[in-house]
Amino acid sequence: LLAATAISIYQAKRAEAAPLTELMAQAARFYQQQLKTAPEAIDYLKQRGLTGEIAKHYGIGYAPPGWQALAEVFSDYNLAELETCGLVIRNEAGRRYDRFRERIMFPILDQRSNVIGFGGRVLGAGEPKYLNSPETPLFEKGRELYGLPQARQAIRDAGFVLVVEGYMDVVGLAQAGVQNVVAT
Repeated sequence: LLAATAISIYQAKRAEAAPLTELMAQAARFYQQQLKTAPEAIDYLKQRGLTGEIAKHYGIGYAPPGWQALAEVFSDYNLAELETCGLVIRNEAGRRYDRFRERIMFPILDQRSNVIGFGGRVLGAGEPKYLNSPETPLFEKGRELYGLPQARQAIRDAGFVLVVEGYMDVVGLAQAGVQNVVAT
């Protein structure tokens, strides 16, 4: 009975998460597309030594300027689930706007390679340097490792994992040929 209850709770959580997962995937595709048309973001990544191949491998994208750029992706920008999954914020006056603007976007994947959150790095000076997705039904920050799905086979092959501090550390080391690396 206990196992059956645990299974049904797990199935209920997956059913609740499914529509949110699709919203996150749509946002990730949008950010990846935006990177292709953002010379300043491409230059930033090149200056950091990253190739287009490694950016594609990690699904790196770019959140363009503008308060409601995601309205291009979601026909119903007022959809409550956009707030639930952390893509959109509502201010005190009730106005909605994109959480991420003018940032390099690092999608955070779960064990099944579903996008569950984002880390956004500002291009130049600005605060905060990194802005992460909030805790959501999909994303619990303390339970995830950035880059794990991409590093899984290399970790098996090497017999160990190298844990580093941040997204750029992971992709930079991967660019240098160190594939068994993840970040907290």
